[in-house]
Amino acid sequence: MFEALLAPRLLRPLFWLFAAFSLVMALLPAPPSLTTYNLGDKFEHMLAFSVLTLVARLAWPGTRIWIPVLLLSLYGALIELLQTIPALHRDADLRDWLADSVAIALGALIAQLLIYFRANRDTT
Repeated sequence: MFEALLAPRLLRPLFWLFAAFSLVMALLPAPPSLTTYNLGDKFEHMLAFSVLTLVARLAWPGTRIWIPVLLLSLYGALIELLQTIPALHRDADLRDWLADSVAIALGALIAQLLIYFRANRDTT
């Protein structure tokens, strides 16, 4: 049952849904407060980008690891660039992009471990 939930055909639309949600939240002039127990803005960035990366790696397991890492890092940079638009009333911050990038690396590592253990479990 759990394996069926991790099927790439199910995870791919979930990835695009998460990506769209993160973009909307990043560009809303006044996004709703998330209940992250006052862990701060960087925690929210890291949560979003680690989940995006994990889902991307599991949705496209045959893709070389550097492709989603690079694309998601560029996506994080694009969000920060878009936040410089005055009409959005948002603040771009290089530290946000750095938090995104650290989370992307962490998400990729966790995904690789899951892919590795899944492959080894199937061969035993």
